Amino acid sequence: MRSDWRKWLTRKNNALINDILDLLYPPRCPVCDRVLPFRSGVVCASCLGQLPYVGEEYCLKCGKPLRKKGLEYCNDCSRMRHVFEENRALFYYDDRMKRSLYRLKYAGRREYADTFARLAAQELGDWIGHLGAELIIPVPLHKSRLRKRGYNQAALFAKSLSSRMHIPYSDKSAGRIRATLPQKGLNPAQRQENLKKAFIIRQNDVKSKIVLLVDDIYTTGSTLDALAGEILAAGARNVYGLTICIGRDGGREELPLE
Repeated sequence: MRSDWRKWLTRKNNALINDILDLLYPPRCPVCDRVLPFRSGVVCASCLGQLPYVGEEYCLKCGKPLRKKGLEYCNDCSRMRHVFEENRALFYYDDRMKRSLYRLKYAGRREYADTFARLAAQELGDWIGHLGAELIIPVPLHKSRLRKRGYNQAALFAKSLSSRMHIPYSDKSAGRIRATLPQKGLNPAQRQENLKKAFIIRQNDVKSKIVLLVDDIYTTGSTLDALAGEILAAGARNVYGLTICIGRDGGREELPLE
């Protein structure tokens, strides 16, 4: 409810209205979920210094934190090719972010998406700007899952990021036409098979453009590869990815359900 009111009222860019909304519907820290003190920022003081940013040692292809300094690619990307050009992630996926993404996806904490977009613009804004991206597209949900959840967390994140980076946004360009199984528990080959013919390009606004795909979490890259393949087939010049979270190189993190 708070995020709906904020979306409607903040179009006027009125600081006083924002303050009133914060008093009526206090924002919560996306890490610990505690109510934030008035005008205290988007992350509470105790969590601010513990945010699990990926850092400077990351895979040049998928963006995973690397096990050793001096490496260029993670274990996965050194053995396989990806369709997308490059992916970057804001945080590595630890227990704190596991709980945060769960609340974002299943507990209605839609406002987290705006916080993550703000942090992504701060931390990865230079990289995003360097890409020359001309369109931001969120990884779509199948209509059955969207109907059940009520919103697409990737779309909320992507739309806020689009506004902050001044890059056009579209949630109409691509659709998920097949209700795939959750990727959790599938091996890489099964993940690829699961996503075959799962996506479709609904309107050809990607032709000759550099596209930035946005999702909440990166695991093996199967989802980004499947959607990037369709976008490139529709005539896009290049496709990049950006996610809120990503697993570690060689990690065995328990992934969230889709």
